Amino acid sequence: MNELDELRKQIDAIDKELAGLFLKRMAVTQKVGEYKLKNAIPVLDSGREREVLAAKAALAPDGASRLDLVRLYETIMSISRRQQRKLVREGLEDPGYARFAAAFHAPRQPVDDPRVVYQGVPGAYSEAACVDFFGEGVRCEGLEQFEDMFRALKEGRADYSVAPIENSSTGAIRQICDLLTQYEFYLVGETTVQVAHCLMAPAGATLDTIQAVYSHEQGLFQCEQYLNAHPSWRQVPQADTAGSAQYVAACGDVTKAAICSERAAELYGLTILAKHINHNANNTTRFVVISPKPELREGRDKISTIFTLPHRSGSLHEILSIFAVSGLNVVKLESRPLTGKSWEYMFFLEFTGTLDGEDMDGILHELSQTTADFRVLGNFKANLD
Repeated sequence: MNELDELRKQIDAIDKELAGLFLKRMAVTQKVGEYKLKNAIPVLDSGREREVLAAKAALAPDGASRLDLVRLYETIMSISRRQQRKLVREGLEDPGYARFAAAFHAPRQPVDDPRVVYQGVPGAYSEAACVDFFGEGVRCEGLEQFEDMFRALKEGRADYSVAPIENSSTGAIRQICDLLTQYEFYLVGETTVQVAHCLMAPAGATLDTIQAVYSHEQGLFQCEQYLNAHPSWRQVPQADTAGSAQYVAACGDVTKAAICSERAAELYGLTILAKHINHNANNTTRFVVISPKPELREGRDKISTIFTLPHRSGSLHEILSIFAVSGLNVVKLESRPLTGKSWEYMFFLEFTGTLDGEDMDGILHELSQTTADFRVLGNFKANLD
């Protein structure tokens, strides 16, 4: 037997001892769960857990070992919480969990022949997303501002809105993230639209006549490399890309150009001066379908949540350990600053799963207890192809 085999043999012996001790510990935490059930004590006691972790860290001889030991016990304690929660099955005492349970207890059915709103004018990528999700015959209407869509849902003037939430080149659309925190609406679907930006201008214009380029700020960002090659052009952010094409067409000024889709050029009679000017050839925008009421459509396999975290070390790691122990895949994690609170953040987190899946009730309850302002935004079918 060589030295490596001997070392592995030692590890196997230690692992056998560890496994026995772990199972012995779990038997005790089972009794702790039974006691909590009998005495109506919540599973999660964050203060007690922090004390335990500090005590375990003190057992290590140096900083690196302390960090490793804390991570080990965070995982063990997360497994213990899951075991106890199966026993306790806590009720609706947590506000975030109670709100989720009430909303999804009686979800509405998808609306037939819905009224759908988007931000922009005909020819916008958002309009294409409406058609992609709801079909060619969809009744959709473009509105001026992002918040106009949310107001239309709140006032009952629309059944759904379709909004861009992130782009593969430039990341999250901050306005939509912020509006989702302000309005208690729900995500019931998603789709993607391939973005192929064109530079367009009135008839008679050439690259040499252009002095100003109009588009949504995201369109300008996504074409930054192309625009940098023309430093004399003034970049003018607009409310949306198709609206920029509409404006440039109405002006009829050969010094003005717009960045938008090829379809917008056709709709507004503009000449395309350059195609595919976005620097990322795989430029794709993800759109979400927003509803004033929760829905649970067929094929749902993604859960979207939003929450804030306590401003203390390890709070995000504590959340992620819940997913690791539960075997759930986190597919998106995005943060946004909290208005009026410096260096505190709202988190958008999406993971694979269904609300009626095994153990999901306990997982969501644990998330709501570990976070603040916890909300389930929706459970829908992933569609990022």
